[in-house]
Amino acid sequence: VLSTRGAEYMGSAKTTCDKMASGSSVVDGLMMSSRVAELKTKMENFLNLHYYPRERELYEHSSPSNASRWSIHPLMEELKAKAKAEGLWNLFLPLDSDKDKKYGYGLTNLEYAYLAEVTGRSPWIPEIFNCAAPDTGNMEVLVRYGTEAQKEKWLRPLLDGTIRSAFAMTERAVASSDATNIRTSIKRQGDKYVINGRKWYISGASDPRCEILIVLGLSGDDNTPTHQRHSMILCPMRTKGVTVLRPLTVFGYDDAPHGHVEMVFDNVEVPLDCMLLGEGRGFEIAQGRLGPGRIHHCMRAVGSAERALELMCIRSISRKAFGKPLAAQGTVQADIANSRMEIDQARLLTLKAAAMMDSVGNKVARAEIAMIKVVAPNVALRVIDRAIQIHGAAGVSGDYILAVLFAGARALRIADGPDEVHRTTVATAELRKYRNQRSRL
Repeated sequence: VLSTRGAEYMGSAKTTCDKMASGSSVVDGLMMSSRVAELKTKMENFLNLHYYPRERELYEHSSPSNASRWSIHPLMEELKAKAKAEGLWNLFLPLDSDKDKKYGYGLTNLEYAYLAEVTGRSPWIPEIFNCAAPDTGNMEVLVRYGTEAQKEKWLRPLLDGTIRSAFAMTERAVASSDATNIRTSIKRQGDKYVINGRKWYISGASDPRCEILIVLGLSGDDNTPTHQRHSMILCPMRTKGVTVLRPLTVFGYDDAPHGHVEMVFDNVEVPLDCMLLGEGRGFEIAQGRLGPGRIHHCMRAVGSAERALELMCIRSISRKAFGKPLAAQGTVQADIANSRMEIDQARLLTLKAAAMMDSVGNKVARAEIAMIKVVAPNVALRVIDRAIQIHGAAGVSGDYILAVLFAGARALRIADGPDEVHRTTVATAELRKYRNQRSRL
């Protein structure tokens, strides 16, 4: 746990994974398989031994005061190599995308959900296991929809962890929560496609290892059916006309070296074989991409909340105010109790959604996927906020990880679809059940 004073919390950080919520794997139908229990223990042991004692190094490297923060810290590559050697690599790819287990472990969405929670305990953990967004979603797109040539050129190095990627969708000029508004153009001209547009908050495009973009753009016209107007296309990052204008911040954090950027595509030419699946099939690809990614986001949010709750408990036991430990104060006990109940609720709802995706598919589980995307980030926000309050000034300082976790959880209420869109999905599904019924009152 990040603390310049260190001693008070570092001991707990090395065992923090051993205190995962009791009961998280004992609900009928949602139990961890023995294979996943073994992988989870292996991940926790790895983090306790190799990561937590040196977490501060990565945190300080990403600080705005560090002029070299846009470079890759050697520790990250060192940890990735160790994780890969121990077989803790590419755990994310769902079985329904990789039935032959050609590219990953072949875990179900439910199985991986338990592991995603572990990776949510710190912003730098997912990359260690090559399970970081947006690479995970981009790799799944390539597995599901890429040609063999596209897989060989881009999927292989992404799976090896030697390059990184970005997903270029959001645009400042339109309400991107409605993806039909996207106006970046993808137009065929002879033997090439030409891309023109301006994107922002493109996560990962600042990374010096980012070599490939998946761009969502408008390829149809007003006569084309609405959901067949957009396409996804591969665009190498170094292509002429691709320009990063500036890094953007999230509550003051620029998240270097990964970053979020505003960028321009100015008459960017790419070969015809860069098109994914076919013109006008962007929304079809998006639906296949989003389901697993939302499970990942939500379980990582649960992991962040768990870590915040642990810090809350440790702080309340170790500090006194008004003659007794904070842990003996009724308001603090209420915060701890509410946090435990809310985390367990969010976890179980997310596991249910994952299990439904595995059993009945993303389309049938659409409402449940929308529910977790609202519930998990909001729970994480409340828990982290309580932990910050109990830490006082230290909670909002750069000495602890809580402010970083809070910024990430708050941004998640917007990223991958804002709360309002997901609530509409849930309400629509609920109302549909009663359209043909009359009140019994």
